[in-house]
Parts: sequence; C-alpha cells; structure tokens
Amino acid sequence: MSLPIRNVAIIAHVDHGKTTLVDALLKQSGIFREGEDVPTCVMDSNDLERERGITILAKNTAVRYKDTLINIVDTPGHADFGGEVERVLGMVDGCILIVDANEGPMPQTRFVLKKALEKGLRPIVVVNKIDRPNVDPHLAVDKVFDLFVELGADDDQCDFTTLYASGMQGFAKAELEDTGSDMQPLFEAILHHVPPPAGDVTRPLQLQVTTLDYSEYLGRIVIGRIHNGVIKAGQQAALVKDNGSIVKGKVTKLLGFEGLKRVELPEASAGYIVAVAGFADANIGETLTSPEDPQALPLIKVDEPTLQMTFSVNDSPFAGTEGTFVTSRQIRDRLLRELETNVALRVEESDSAEKFLVSGRGELHLGILIETMRREGYEFQVSQPQVIYREINGQPCEPFEYLVLDVPETAVGACIERLGQRKGEMQDMQTGTNGRTQLEFVIPARGLIGFRGEFIRLTRGEGIMNHSFLEYRAFSGELETRYNGVMTAFEEGVATFYALKNAEDRGVFFITPGTKVYKGMIVGESNRPQDVDLNVCKTKQLTNHRSATGDELVQLQTPVDMSLERALEYIGPDELVEITPKSIRLRKLPVKKLAKR
Repeated sequence: MSLPIRNVAIIAHVDHGKTTLVDALLKQSGIFREGEDVPTCVMDSNDLERERGITILAKNTAVRYKDTLINIVDTPGHADFGGEVERVLGMVDGCILIVDANEGPMPQTRFVLKKALEKGLRPIVVVNKIDRPNVDPHLAVDKVFDLFVELGADDDQCDFTTLYASGMQGFAKAELEDTGSDMQPLFEAILHHVPPPAGDVTRPLQLQVTTLDYSEYLGRIVIGRIHNGVIKAGQQAALVKDNGSIVKGKVTKLLGFEGLKRVELPEASAGYIVAVAGFADANIGETLTSPEDPQALPLIKVDEPTLQMTFSVNDSPFAGTEGTFVTSRQIRDRLLRELETNVALRVEESDSAEKFLVSGRGELHLGILIETMRREGYEFQVSQPQVIYREINGQPCEPFEYLVLDVPETAVGACIERLGQRKGEMQDMQTGTNGRTQLEFVIPARGLIGFRGEFIRLTRGEGIMNHSFLEYRAFSGELETRYNGVMTAFEEGVATFYALKNAEDRGVFFITPGTKVYKGMIVGESNRPQDVDLNVCKTKQLTNHRSATGDELVQLQTPVDMSLERALEYIGPDELVEITPKSIRLRKLPVKKLAKR
C-alpha cells in the first residue's frame, strides 16, 4: 500500500469554525453521493456536542485528493478537553490553525497552538469567517504572528502559510483579492506544506494507542498511527502496557478510514492511522508492537487536572426514586470505565466507600461527564468544585487562569470591580469601534468558580467570556465569591403557590408551585447573607367567606432556572447538587455530615 499520505489535525479556539470547515472539505472530496441529506457538523456525533455546538471528542476522517490520502483529525477547541488535543497531535505531521477573522486569537487558540508548537508542527493558518461584515483579516493575521513569537515559535514555524476562508460558504483562497469558489487552495496547501509521515516499514511494528472505541461485535477498538513497520489483519502482536508488562494477542480486525466510514484493510504500513480490534486490555498511550522484538513508544504526557469534586451516593429523602444506577459499586464502575477513554480525568477512592474524588480540567470537563452519566440513568450527588493545590519549592501554589472578556462598554466598570473582588489582575484593555471592549485578566481558578452566571447578569447576556489554564502561582489568599445566603425548605411536601407568593420578598426562588421538596433542600437565594428556612408547602386556610381580591390575577416572579452548570457554579462548601436522570436539586449537607467534615 504505497498511497501517499498526509496526516493533519485541525485546531482552533472553541466556535471559530473547525467542524464547519471539515464539513466543507468532506463535501468537496466527494464522499457524499448526489442528493444525499448531509447534516451540518457531521463530525459532531455525540448528542451533547450537537446540543452545545462544541466539539468534545477528537475524531478521525479521511479524504482523497489527487491520489493522496489525507487523514483529518477534528479536535476540541475548549481547554477543558485539552487531553483530547494532546494525545491526537502525536498522530499527525502538520496542523491547520483556524482563527476567526473578527475575534483573532483567543485564550484557547493560545492553548492549542502551544501544544502544536511543542510537538514541532508547522501550522497552516486559516483565517475563517471572512464573509462576515466588519471583519479585519489582516489584523487577525498580525495578532497570530505576535502569538507565534510570544509562544517561542522558531523561524520556520513563524513563516506560516496563510489562507482566507469561509467554512459556511465552502471556499478558501490564498489572497483576499482572489475569487474563491471551493476548498482546493486548502487541499493544495496541505499537500505542499504538511510533510509526509516519517516511519520505516522495515522496522518492527510500533503503533501508539491514542483513541479508544467500542463495538458490540468487535469489543474494544484501538485507534492510532503506525509509527514503524507493517500491521496485517490476523497477525500476532504484543501490547506493551504502561507498567512495562507485555500482553500478547491477535489482530482480529484491521480498519482504515474513508470519509465518515471505516473500511476493512488487509494490511497497513507506517504513516497510516488505523483502528485495530482484538486487544481488550489496551489503554491510551500504550504501544502495539512486534511480539518477537517488543519496543514501546514514550507514553503520552497530559497536563494534570486543576479542579476536583466529590461524587457520592445520593442519600437524600428522594434517593432511588428516579435513577436506574444508584449504588456505590455502579457509580464506581462507571467512573473507572470513563478513565479508559478520558485521559485528562483522575478518579481516587476516599476514606468512605460511598465517595469518590474526581479530578478534571475544569467545570465544563466535569460537567460533561456528570451530564453524560445522568442521561445514562445514574443517580448521585456532587460537591462544590475545589481547585487542586500544589506545593512548589515548599510554597503552597494554586492554578491561575488567563481570562478574556468581550463586553459592552456599559458593563466594563462592573466587570472590573467584580473580578477585582475575586483577586483578578487586569493585564490589558482594548476598546473597539463597535461599542465593545476587550479585557484581559490573570485570575486564580477559584475566582472563576461561580463567576459565569454573575457575568451574564452584569452584561445582560451580551458578554463573551473565555479562559484557559495559565500556570501555578503562589496562593493568593482567602476569597469570598458568594455574598447571599440560601432559602431552604422547612419540611417535606409539595411547594404551593400561596407559600411562594407570601415569601417572594425574602429572595429569588429556584422552584415552581408543584415541585416536591424535602427538609434541607435549597429552594432559592435569600436577600440577606444568612440562610433562611421557609415553609414552602404552607396552604391557604379555606373559609366560607369570599375574598374581595379573589378574582384578581396574581402572578409569581419568574424563578431562576438552575441548569447543571449553573448549579455546580452556585453551590457553597456546605452544599451538594443532587443529580438524577429527571431532576437537578440543590441541598444542604446534613448536620451530622458537616460535623464530620
């Protein structure tokens, strides 16, 4: 199989158009038949990806252009899923960096580009969305060059190729003045600027596992690039585990990528990205190699998690009424199964058999895991996210984030004041011509917990907020992020309109009439710093006298909708979020548990 190959990853900040650009490449390559109904974002196969409009899992596809097989890997743009980015960059020889023509480089652009430059890749820069009004592609290119220099790119990497494109319109061009009609310039740039894969077919087999998949027919499937040698369907191979042990097995099925499908291959040589079945114990980073001469590749290094939460068995009065999987064993098995594919996640046992310490890259990373488990029928409860501290040179240190806000001018003062209270330090401020201002901060990761909901209120939903991990710095002191207490239910029952209407002046509610509540369940936020117990199940005493105001239409204030992300951000250290397939409830830790803590 001597087909020329190019392996390329597509990297970008979240929402800069990676997946849409891949759509355009797939359509032009002719993998869809005439008249076929092609959905947008075809690479986003996960329900959560489609709902949220973000890429969570790195995915492979392959197209043919001029007799060259181009393997394309679509990667996540959010730093919380950086573990996906880091492991797939080892499979490719080049990358396409996509930058929004209006926004220019953003925090996650810095993150993914840094990883690519560390791997020695030479990116092709694509300035996307040039069809939008009021864009400045040249300014975006200047900012990208500054970022390359700032990240320590060498002369070769700084001399990058630039293309101007619109993923939605399906064109790319080398110069802004050109008339672009298709993606051919981008295909040509890949052929000319991405080097063919290095690898020696005469050496013993070496294939590094970078992604795991599962099939009911084939069992576990490992996906990776062949660094050296040749692999054949039916051959014997050895798996070198991360602890150095060797497990022998047989390649039961060898699959390659063709468009969105996997095709069976008789054999594949160095440079190919393939899927292999037959190794049920394989994990990410391990090496498939020759049983006669086993040689392992270096394990994939992934940045350590910065945020930790406690997952525990639900022990509220409503426990077990809505979930299918509720026991500690079921929760533990599910978390350990997640570890097999989620390389940036850590799970540790605690001193209690019913609690597990789960560490991840950020609130979104952990939130996606919680939402996925919830949809699968799991019921459990989680604690407030806590940052993971480290001791560096004998000094306690905490993670800091690089934060960029794009806000209306009217909200600038309020945002600066609020971030100052959260120990944020402003690094830069730039006023645009469209009545918006860009603010850059360095802030402790603790200071961002719970800030997103506040930010939406401060900017009336018009602000854009992006952040990525910067580094560990010295502990910056105590921090107060929530100033109001909560309102908790006084007894178990069903919330009534009468009780909620009478207590409206005490604060803002999270529930509606008819909601089932129990003692200690959080039903709203108080107007005062102290917590308040309320009887939200109280009913109106009926009499045989007609009320003078009985015919008036009385309405309640609109309650705050507590989504999963909002609930995780909101809770305090003495509170929990109860997660079930049907409900998300907030509750206070029972008094006896508080005493133990």
